[in-house]
Amino acid sequence: MEEKQNKIWFVTLVLTIIAGYCDTITFVAADKIFSAHVTGNFIVFAYQLVKGAEGDAWIKLLSFPVFMLAVMTDGWIAARFSSRHFVLCCEGVILILAGLMAYSLGYIENAVITWPMYLVTMVIVFAMGLQNAFGKLFAKETYGPTTMMTGNATQFALDIRLYLVSGIKSGDYIPAIGSGLVTLGGFLTGCFLGAYIGKLFGLAGVVIPGLAMVACYFYTRPAAEFGQPKEL
Repeated sequence: MEEKQNKIWFVTLVLTIIAGYCDTITFVAADKIFSAHVTGNFIVFAYQLVKGAEGDAWIKLLSFPVFMLAVMTDGWIAARFSSRHFVLCCEGVILILAGLMAYSLGYIENAVITWPMYLVTMVIVFAMGLQNAFGKLFAKETYGPTTMMTGNATQFALDIRLYLVSGIKSGDYIPAIGSGLVTLGGFLTGCFLGAYIGKLFGLAGVVIPGLAMVACYFYTRPAAEFGQPKEL
């Protein structure tokens, strides 16, 4: 039981860091596109539209169908393979490929907005779609959503309130508060890292979370599992 809790803690921390990292690096290095909070792109698109944006601003809206395709793909993977974490390995490989693609296409300078930038960004959006779906399909594998922090922040505030109402005497709320610190702290850490690496290396920096995700999969998977198909 304790080993399982440790894995949940570790997976939650890794996933929140990666989500914050990817969401920020695409915002910083890819024309303010959100890769994890894709609905945020509606806001950015609307703002750019009323401000007289360039004709390619509509490309931000492509993130939504790409995201939906990723979620449906995740559902297929979950139904096909026995390992719940196998989709995380797939996400890691996709992020690594996205980083290598950014480097090979020459998209390192953040100031240049070109079609390779949008292509790589949509690949990252697809990877984040897989992670979003993982949180829905296997909610008990983490402390909560790892890509959208609004719900986590709400629960964190409620847990703190209950702890204070108890007179700071009841320890029942300490684990919940600790879980909130892991999710929110991990995401914030990822945001800082994504902003810094994105400024230095552009979208090629997504290789780093890709490697971290693959490492997370091999660390947490049971010894007998290696993305084996489910028996029909």
